[in-house]
Amino acid sequence: MLNLPNTITLIRIFLVIVFTIALTVDGVQPVTGACPMDNAAVTSWFSPFTIGLSIALWAFIVGAISDFLDGYIARKYNLVTNFGKLMDPLADKILVCAAFVYLSYVGICPFWVTILIVFREFLVTGLRQLAVEQGKVMAADRSGKWKTAIQLTYCIACLVHLCYAANLPEPLRSLSVGDGGYWLRTITMWLSVVLTLWSGLHYCIQSKSFLKG
Repeated sequence: MLNLPNTITLIRIFLVIVFTIALTVDGVQPVTGACPMDNAAVTSWFSPFTIGLSIALWAFIVGAISDFLDGYIARKYNLVTNFGKLMDPLADKILVCAAFVYLSYVGICPFWVTILIVFREFLVTGLRQLAVEQGKVMAADRSGKWKTAIQLTYCIACLVHLCYAANLPEPLRSLSVGDGGYWLRTITMWLSVVLTLWSGLHYCIQSKSFLKG
C-alpha cells in the first residue's frame, strides 16, 4: 500500500527519467531566441543556453529535495515501511549515478570517481538483496545519508555551473564560476569519495553475518 512518503519516492524515480531525457536534448534554441552559441545574447539567468539542461537541473533539485522530504514525513508520522526502506535508497542511487555519469561524460567529474560511486551502489544493493533473502532489511544508516547529501550538493553545484555560469548575477556567479565555485565542487567531490568508501565499508561490516550465511 502506497503512503505519502512512498509516493514521493516514486515521483523521484520519475524525475530521474525526466533528468536523463532532458540531458539528451541537443541543439535547443535558448529562451531569448538568440543563437545557441551567442553567450552574450542570453541575459536572464533563467534563460540558459539549452532548455534541456535547465530542465535537468531543476528536476535534479526537486528530486534532491524530495529525498529529504519523504524520509522526514515517514519518520514524523510513523509511515516507515519495508517498501520505503528499500526503494528510497534505490531512488537516490539511480538519481546520483545518472548525474555522475553525465558529469564524467562532459569532463567535470573524473571517471574514477564515478566508477567508485557506481561500484559502491551496486555493492550495497547486492548486500541489501542478500539481507532480503534472509528476511531482513538493511535501511540507510547515517553515514550513507551524509554521503548522499554531499553527493547531491556536488552534483547540483556542477549542474548550476554548467547551466547558469555565464548568466548568474553576483555574488552567485562568483560562487559558481570563480574560486568559490571551484573549491565548493572540489571539496564536495572529495568528501563524496571519502564518505562513499566509509559507508561502503560500514555496510560490508554490517552484512558480515549475511555473507557467512
